[in-house]
Amino acid sequence: MTPLLSTRGLTIRFGGHTAVDNVSADFHAGQLTVIVGPNGAGKTTYFNLMSGQLPATSGRVLLRGEDITRSGPASRTRKGIGRAFQLTNLFPHLCVHENVRLAVQARANAGMKLWSIWSSHKELIERSDHYLARVSLAARRDTPVAALSHGDKRKLEVAIMLALEPEVMMFDEPTAGMSVDEVPVVLDLIHQVKAERNKAVLLVEHKMDVVRALADRIIVLHNGALVADGEPATVMSSAIVQEAYLGTASHD
Repeated sequence: MTPLLSTRGLTIRFGGHTAVDNVSADFHAGQLTVIVGPNGAGKTTYFNLMSGQLPATSGRVLLRGEDITRSGPASRTRKGIGRAFQLTNLFPHLCVHENVRLAVQARANAGMKLWSIWSSHKELIERSDHYLARVSLAARRDTPVAALSHGDKRKLEVAIMLALEPEVMMFDEPTAGMSVDEVPVVLDLIHQVKAERNKAVLLVEHKMDVVRALADRIIVLHNGALVADGEPATVMSSAIVQEAYLGTASHD
């Protein structure tokens, strides 16, 4: 079965430093992969290469077998890669609902006229409200984004990604900066997406309790290289990972 997303020998160098070093991996629908490793291991840079924020020095990125290495981030989004950022990437002067509505409209416009899908403006609004309800932000729909807490901004980012209906969903430390009360909402959402079994879900995560709760598979990066890849129990019990990687990550 063709993977939804693949990397082949993916590498990026900044001057004399190799930040991601010849990484090859496949990501399949219905599988949640967590990428771990110590600070500076190349986790977020690897994400940036897959989602198009950075151009690769060498290697390839494939989506459903199609080479998208030279495609920019907007093109990759249209093709089906969704990304929630470590730092929120929103329209701060628009309200919560408008941020999601723009994503719903962009998705509807992908390859066809908006009104061929949405029979009325009312349906567009209802669809947007549906995604806000999924992330427990319905009560904040008319609030300017600039007035949201950090945790609510992260939840809004997830709503926007859901509205774009990507086949690949990428979360970079989805619970970073959230209060203890806010974390379960996002984790429950990721559980729901995983349960649907029709998307490849990728997480960069430091918190080992989150990793244990969600991962079908763990990839470990160190100095930009892939040093372990497999089922959570196998990867987490290996001596090299216990001592050098997961121990470090759990304290970040």
